[in-house]
Amino acid sequence: MNAIQFDLDVASLALLELGRALRRDGYAFVTVTPETHRRINERAAASGQSEARSLRDVFGWNRPFQRGLLPRRMLELLAVADQIEPTEDGMWRSKVRFSTAESQLFVHSAYPTVQHDAVFFGPDTYRFCSLVKRWAPQHVQYAVDVCGGSGAGGIALDGRAGRIAIADVNRKALAFAAINAALAGVPLETIESDLLGNVSEAPDLIIANPPYMRDAAGRSYRDGGGEHGEYLSLRLVREALCKLAPGGELILYTGTAIVGGVDTLRAQIAPLLQAHAAHAVHDFIYEELDPDVFGEELSTSGYANVDRIAVVGLHVRMS
Repeated sequence: MNAIQFDLDVASLALLELGRALRRDGYAFVTVTPETHRRINERAAASGQSEARSLRDVFGWNRPFQRGLLPRRMLELLAVADQIEPTEDGMWRSKVRFSTAESQLFVHSAYPTVQHDAVFFGPDTYRFCSLVKRWAPQHVQYAVDVCGGSGAGGIALDGRAGRIAIADVNRKALAFAAINAALAGVPLETIESDLLGNVSEAPDLIIANPPYMRDAAGRSYRDGGGEHGEYLSLRLVREALCKLAPGGELILYTGTAIVGGVDTLRAQIAPLLQAHAAHAVHDFIYEELDPDVFGEELSTSGYANVDRIAVVGLHVRMS
């Protein structure tokens, strides 16, 4: 099989080499929610173990470390990629994390993901990839992962699509997605695009895990807009129904606010699908995947009237 070529800059090549070195060392880390991450690190600090003692501590839990903990080459690669920073107590900290999912390794932003352009990876990513593998057709010509972030969803389509593209408005996400594709050996195109705006061809498959929370900080990976974070998901459905090739499919993984027992997203998506039913939509599935996520958000003013936040999946097949 011919080697797959990736057009990566010097910083990205350094992170690619770092990822390959971690994989050779048997590194593995499952990324948890930010709230769980906070609790685990606080527990470690309370027991006097706030300083990193292993690769998992450095690149998983993002704990500060002494330079002598890492091999010299790993330190050099972090420096070349500009992904290492000093801490106030004279130690060092990685500005990236590495996570494993189904034997693949993914680079993404460090904890806490407070930057506007942070690239998120967590439980939603694992659920999204699982849904994609469950619902995606076995063979399509052209697939686009919209709001692609780390590229995990598109990479999960390897072997099912002739061409795979990642579309995201965040340039850092596109850079990380390209690195992750190279780590996985999966050919991947990247498109800087606000949803489907710069996707010129009609895809046979669109998959998406868009931001779906109401985020006061306005972080691009998290803030979905609208009353409860639903705006981008609704926009995506509208655009996908017009962009998909005949017989194409949409797989949407997103969140919804349940208010007074009513799924507010489903109530708004239903009219969109009905409007296209006569001439475009063949059928669809709408499924609740997790009844209760990000429960801590219910204490904020933006969710004062919300019973719970659920994760849902939408699968649309076009005629």
